[in-house]
Amino acid sequence: MAERTPFRVPAAVGSLLALGAGGLQALSLAPEPRGVLQVLGAALLAALAMQAAPRRAFVLGALAGVAWLAGTFWWLFISMYRYGHLPAWLSAGAVLALAAALSLYLAGAMALFARWRGRGFGRELLLWSALWLLAELARAQLLTGFPWGASGYAHVDGPLALLAPWLGVHGMGAAGAALGFVLARLALQPSVPARAAALGMTAALALAPALRGPDFTRATGGLSVTLLQGNVPQDEKFDFSRLPQTLDWHLRALFASTAELVIAPETAIPLLPAQLPQGLWQGLGEHFARSTTSALVGVPLGDADSGYSNSVVGFGPGRRGAELYRYDKHHLVPFGEFIPWGFRWFVDMMRMPLGDFSRGPLAAPSFAVGSERVGPNICYEDLFGEELATRFVDAAQAPTVLANVSNIGWFGESVAVDQHLQISRLRTLELQRPMVRATNTGATVAIDHRGQVTHRLAPHVRGVLEAQVQGREGTTPFAWWAGRLGLLPLWALGLAGVAWARRRRPG
Repeated sequence: MAERTPFRVPAAVGSLLALGAGGLQALSLAPEPRGVLQVLGAALLAALAMQAAPRRAFVLGALAGVAWLAGTFWWLFISMYRYGHLPAWLSAGAVLALAAALSLYLAGAMALFARWRGRGFGRELLLWSALWLLAELARAQLLTGFPWGASGYAHVDGPLALLAPWLGVHGMGAAGAALGFVLARLALQPSVPARAAALGMTAALALAPALRGPDFTRATGGLSVTLLQGNVPQDEKFDFSRLPQTLDWHLRALFASTAELVIAPETAIPLLPAQLPQGLWQGLGEHFARSTTSALVGVPLGDADSGYSNSVVGFGPGRRGAELYRYDKHHLVPFGEFIPWGFRWFVDMMRMPLGDFSRGPLAAPSFAVGSERVGPNICYEDLFGEELATRFVDAAQAPTVLANVSNIGWFGESVAVDQHLQISRLRTLELQRPMVRATNTGATVAIDHRGQVTHRLAPHVRGVLEAQVQGREGTTPFAWWAGRLGLLPLWALGLAGVAWARRRRPG
C-alpha cells in the first residue's frame, strides 16, 4: 500500500490552491488552447486530493469547479445583465449558482478518489483518470448537459489531439488528467513506478508530433463557400427600427455571392417568413432556384399551432416550395430556447425574445451542394460531438462538410468567441471533417479536417469571407462508436477503470 505523504497544506492555503487549479483549467481553454496549463491544474488538484480526507477533498473539488466553470462561462453575465436587464447581483448569482451546481461532479470525483486511493501507483493513476472521465461525462450529459469548457479542448493543438478521432474530447481530457496525476506523484511521493510512468509519458509526448495519426477519411471534390458575418449588436437584432438595414445587408450579400454555397448566420433573418415584407421570402427562393449558387440561411420557422423552431433553410438551383431544405435545431439551450420546469419566473424577469422551441431530429439529413453533402448545426450544437456522430451511421448520407451557424452576440466581445472556435476545431479532429462557421460576430472561419483554421474573418466586424473547402468522406473510430452508442463506451471505460482500481489483490 502506498504511503501517504506526511506533508499537509494548511486549510486556507489548500482552498486558495484549489481555486487556482480551477483558474488554470479555465485559462487553458482560450483565447488560445494551452494544454500545459490544463495538466498543471489537474496536477495541483491531484496533489490536494492525495492529502485530504474525503469531505475535505469534496470541498476542494467544489472550489476548483466553481473557479474553473465560472472562469469559463462568466460571459453568461453579459447576456442576462446587458441584454436581459436583470440586476447585476442576480446575473452574477445565476452564473455562480450554475457553476456551483456543475462543480458537484468534480467535487464528488475528488471525494471518491480520497476515499478509495492507497492501493499502489498504478491503481491510483487509473482511479484518478477514470473518476475525472466520469465527472466530465456527467457534466456533459446529465440535466441536458453543458460540457462547455471540458478539459480536452485545451489540447486541440497539442500531442493529445492524436486521441481525438479515437476517444473524442473527453478521452483527451482524461489523458491530460493522467499526466497531471503523474506530475503530482513525482512531486509528493516519488517512486520507481512514478518515475517510469513519467519517462514513458514524456517519450510518448515527444514522439507524438512525428506520429501525426492516420487519416480515416479521404478527400472529395471540394466546395467554394461564402460566409457572412453581419456583426449586428444583440440589442439591435430585434429592433424593428433597425431591422430593414440588417435585412438589406444580408440579402445583398446573399445575392452577390458567386460561390457554390453562401451561408448566413443563425437568425440572420430574425423574423418568421410570414412576418417579412410581402414577396421578400419568395424572392429569395426564386433567386437561388434560378442561380448556380446554393444558400443556407438561419431563420425561425413555425406557427402557434405547430410550434416554432430555430432553423436553417437551404435554397438552391431548382429548389422551390416543398423542395427547400430545412434543418431544425435539435439540442436546445435551456432558458434561451426552452424553459425548464419551475423557472418561468426567471425567464419572465428578462426582457429577451426567448421562448419554447420544438426540437428537430437528432440524425438530420445533409444538404446536397453539387457532389458535397453539408451538415448544418446551430450555435452550441457543435459542443456535442456524439450527437453530430449520429449523422455518420449511414456512410452514404454522412456529411462531407460541416457548417455551424451561430450568434454569440449575446455575450459581447468576450472570450466566448475564442472558446467556441476551439470547440469547432475539436469536432473537425474527432470526425475528420472540415467545418465552416458563419457567425453574427465571430469567429467566422473555415477549418480543415485536421483542425487548422485555413480562412478567417476578424471578429466583431461586418464582412464576407470567401473560402475553398476540401470535403471528406469516410468514418473515424470515434464517429463509428459514438454515432451508434453515444458516450456509453466512455462511461463503461470509466466505470471499469474504477472497478479495476478498487479490486482486491489475490491472496
